[in-house]
Amino acid sequence: MITVVLADDERLTRQAVAALLGLEPDLTVAADVADGLEALRAIAEHRPDVVVLDVEMPGMDGLAVLERIAADGLPTRCVMLTRHARPGVLRRALSLGAKGFLAKTAPASLLADVVRRVHAGLRYVDPEFAAAALTESDCPLTERELEVLALVDDATTAADIALRLHLSAGTVRNYVSAAMAKLDARSRTQAARMARDQGWI
Repeated sequence: MITVVLADDERLTRQAVAALLGLEPDLTVAADVADGLEALRAIAEHRPDVVVLDVEMPGMDGLAVLERIAADGLPTRCVMLTRHARPGVLRRALSLGAKGFLAKTAPASLLADVVRRVHAGLRYVDPEFAAAALTESDCPLTERELEVLALVDDATTAADIALRLHLSAGTVRNYVSAAMAKLDARSRTQAARMARDQGWI
């Protein structure tokens, strides 16, 4: 029997998927939870063979859970679900050890099959997601611009970033301006979000 933990913040979706997986003779859903922190607790409690994670959850999202699983060296294998797969998210998930990546619109029978494949040590990536990742354009930003954007958020100032990177605040602003121009972004936070969406940072 393959034990599964399912994490998705949409209750109806989560419970429907749990019920459908529970009908499979070789799968058992040990827990279905609503966010990343609950997922980590359920993984610690049930030690499932496979965890199915929604990429986008409030608080700790699926990628953050995946990162914790990888950092802790847990044997649980991971399948990621998403509505809108951005190429960068796919690449990041795979780099963190995800073995499956598919759309939430996939039929339950496919999800069950992917869980089995992943449990057996194989991989599965939705073909449309894979094609989008392969046709993505190269990153136009320099390493330093990426380094600066990686530290941009709503609360961080240019002075804060400068201190972290041992640069002047003016130099940081120059890097941010250059990145915004290359990405045609209206703000530094938009530039940082675009870079994250593409998987560059």
